[in-house]
Order: sequence, then C-alpha cells, then structure tokens
Amino acid sequence: MDYKQTLDFLYAQLPMFHRIGAAAYKNDLTNTIALCEHLGNPHQKFQSIHVGGTNGKGSVSHMLAAVCQASGMKTGLYVSPHYKDFRERIKIDGQYIPRRQVVDFVGLHREAIERIQPSFFELCVAMAFDWFARQKVDIAIIEVGLGGRLDSTNVITPLLSVITNISYDHQNLLGDTLPLIAAEKAGIIKPGIPVVIGETHPESAPVFLKKAAEVAAPIVFADQHFRVEECNPAQRSGIHNVFKDGHLFLENLEVDASGPFQAKNVATVLQALEVFGKRLCIRVGRPRRSSKTSEVSQPEYTTLIRSGLKNLRLLTRFMGRWQIIGENPMILCDSAHNEAGLRLAFEDILKTYKVSKNLIGFKQLHIVTGFVNDKDVDKALGFFPQEARYYFAKANIPRGLEAQVLQEKAAGFGLQGRAYSSVRNALRAAKRAAKPNDMILVIGSIFVVGEVL
Repeated sequence: MDYKQTLDFLYAQLPMFHRIGAAAYKNDLTNTIALCEHLGNPHQKFQSIHVGGTNGKGSVSHMLAAVCQASGMKTGLYVSPHYKDFRERIKIDGQYIPRRQVVDFVGLHREAIERIQPSFFELCVAMAFDWFARQKVDIAIIEVGLGGRLDSTNVITPLLSVITNISYDHQNLLGDTLPLIAAEKAGIIKPGIPVVIGETHPESAPVFLKKAAEVAAPIVFADQHFRVEECNPAQRSGIHNVFKDGHLFLENLEVDASGPFQAKNVATVLQALEVFGKRLCIRVGRPRRSSKTSEVSQPEYTTLIRSGLKNLRLLTRFMGRWQIIGENPMILCDSAHNEAGLRLAFEDILKTYKVSKNLIGFKQLHIVTGFVNDKDVDKALGFFPQEARYYFAKANIPRGLEAQVLQEKAAGFGLQGRAYSSVRNALRAAKRAAKPNDMILVIGSIFVVGEVL
C-alpha cells in the first residue's frame, strides 16, 4: 500500500472517536497493552511526561516540548486529534513522522492489527511509542486523548504527570460532575511519580490530593506558586510577566501563542519544568559542549524557557489555537469547544469588541461555527454573543452536527445566521459579508477549524 491507501485502511477499518464518537471509545487498556507487547513494549524504552486535563493540555504539551527542544533534547510529541495531516499526531523535534514509516508500520504489523482489532486511537498511540523508541528520543511529551484512567496513553510510567484543569466535557463518558471527571483525569497519577495540577478548584482539588496521597505521589498546584500576567492583553502581544511565590521571576517573557487561556497554561508549564528539572537533577537543559572548548557548560534555566516559548510554533508546529489566518478582515481560529474554553474565548473577544480604539478593535463580529452531534450544544451556545452574525456549518465528518439543526438550536438563544453546506462555504460567505475592519471568528470544534487552516 502507498500512504493514501494506508490512511484509507486506517480510517475504514478502525473505529475513530473523532468520526463516530463514543462507539469508538474503548474503556480499558487491553488492546493497547496487547499492541505494545507485540511491538516489544516500546513505551518502556524512553522517558516521558504525561499531560492530561480538560482544556489546555495540547498547548501545555507543545510548550513543554518546545523548551525541551531548546535545551538540546531529542523530543517526541504525541497529541490528538489532528487538524489536517494525520502525521501531526506524532512528531520528533517538530518533524512529522515520515509517510514511509506510517506505511511500513501498518504493513509490517497488519496481521496483529487485524487480530487485536484496536481502535484508531489505540493504533496511533502504539505507532507513536514505536517511533519514539526506534528514534531513541531523550524525552517524549504524551498528551492524554480522553479522560486519563482508561486512556490508551496510560500504559506509560512517566517522569512527571501534568493535569491542566477540570471542566465539563465528554460527560457521557467521564461523568456528569466535576469530582467524577477529576477522578478519571486523576487516573494518570502514578505511584511515587510527581504530579503538577494547573488550577486549584474546590471540587477537583480534594480528588487529586486524595489520589496522590493514596499512591505517595508528590503533588503541587501551579497556580499556588506561579502567576502569569500578559503585559498588554488588549493587543494580545504574547509578552508576559511571571511571578513566582509573589516575586517577579521572568520579565517580558515572550510566548508565541495567544489567547485568554495561555497565561494559565504558561504557569502550568513553568511549574512542570521546575518539577521535571529537579527529577532529572539538571534543572531543564542537558549540558552542551562548547564549540570553542572541550568544557561542558550548563545552559541557563531561564534562557531555555525564553528560547523555547518564544519559538513555540517554529519548534513544534503548534497550530489551531487562537491563530490568525487572515487580515482585513482579521480571521481568527480557535478550537475552544467546551463550556470553560468558550466562556474564556468570548469574554476576551467581547472586550475587544467593546473597546474599539485598541489596535485590534473591530466593528462587526462574524462567527463561523459547527459542532459534533454528541456535544451538549445548548450549554455551549449560551456563551455565544447575540450581536454577532452567524454562519453555521457541518464539519466534514459523520459525527458532525447538521448545519440546519445547529441553526435552529442557535435561534433559540437569539443567534441569527444562515446554514451552509460546508465549512469552506460558510467562511467564503463570511468573507463576502465582512468589511476590512470587522472580525471573522472560526470556533466551535477542532474539526471546523481544521477545515480552514
């Protein structure tokens, strides 16, 4: 098979959560364990950091990878889902897994795939682990897919576990209360392995503390030590001041990622790096040999942080979060899709809308949006502003919610707009209607954003 035929095989043969939803979700680790055993347990051949949570885990994973890369580590990164290219899921030092490797992996292990019958996600995880082991990465940042306790990635024993935050998402699979969701996310906390929690929440914190105590895992809450403030939030400059335990720690820290949520993500990353560095006994970076002498010098801790975060997109090919893809009118994409993410996104956007004298102020907001059909759309739509003009579309996946259905639901919240046959057609209509000083926002589902990137 060539690469396209290989992808067709994967998409046709293996149940995919992002296409069909809960029917593809396997609530045990049997298949992943069987695949890893078949491959010689590659996940035991490299060191890793495990990143879970409801929101921000993709951003945190990319930021951690960027700093590790800046330190000179050969860094694997596994994330999901992908926006446009399947290979986005599996990267080493920002480079996608080669097409040839994908083809060879499926061809070599097809008998085992047909015997074990894994889900698409389970196979992706095994492929990533195999590639990282073969390439002898120094560290791999592994993003949890869904939940934690029964997620396919949870066969690893990492150097550090990170849980960004807890909010409502996938309640049909993880539970309908924050403590229940937190209990599933806490499943990545391993005996004796340090864990960093990004945000302290009164309903989830006791769950994490209890789990950590049960398995003697050192635990720290990032927001109890780090505070990150964007220097010019109205302009989304990406420049931050970082305070640690009340004292200025990093001044004018440049992060190549914007959005109202990134300050919290940066705090989580900094706390994780501090714990991770201590675990390795070399802070963050590994020693590099000077080009002029034979002496080994230790890179400066804060220099590595600055270099990694400043070059985040270049180093890791980070995309899809608060990303500007057009000007005059500004076209902004963001993959916020649950209650907490949408609330923060619209709070920030409406501040810009109301303060039209700042550099990115706009006159009219146009929103291209779509959702998957198992999302609690009614709760999500409650965060959308009535003053915007809407362009409803169905993402090009079986799980996508029909545009006309979304249009009807939105009307019940005072949101007015038209339904379109595709995301691209919806964006074209928004471009035709928007004036140069307007803003077009593409939001609602990662799959909607993926179609316009």
